[in-house]
Amino acid sequence: MKNRFLSNILLTFIWVAITGSFEFANYVFGFILSFIILYVITQGRGSAKYFKIIPKLISFILFFLYELLKANLQVAYDVVTPTFYMKPGIVRVPLDAETNLEITLLANLITLTPGTLSLDVSDDRKVLYVHAMYISDKEAFIKDIKEGFEKRLLEILR
Repeated sequence: MKNRFLSNILLTFIWVAITGSFEFANYVFGFILSFIILYVITQGRGSAKYFKIIPKLISFILFFLYELLKANLQVAYDVVTPTFYMKPGIVRVPLDAETNLEITLLANLITLTPGTLSLDVSDDRKVLYVHAMYISDKEAFIKDIKEGFEKRLLEILR
């Protein structure tokens, strides 16, 4: 997988050098073009893990940016308006993540999102305690974390 990633990056830089345009959009186009070329060339050889992870990673980044924007707007609206809509609380989120890396990344992604903060992990590493500013429905909050951040993160890491 490392070789395919490095090949993809190298082909991207070759594309940028040939076109002479060092704009971000050209890097993105070069990356996508080289990804497609590598996919066509290596089709049927070896594992296709790289070609499954990259689209999931891009999807995860877009999902995280959407959640980040949504949370920022919610907190900003609450700050600007005279009425506070906060319903803070601490929620126990059961974990499917097992390794230290999976739990740490999940906790950090939750903490990076405004309005939420990862507090602690249980001793048996089965529960993550999260403080949230807006909890109107505890089950929906847990479901959002489980089916959003955790599910997508584990698809990439496993």
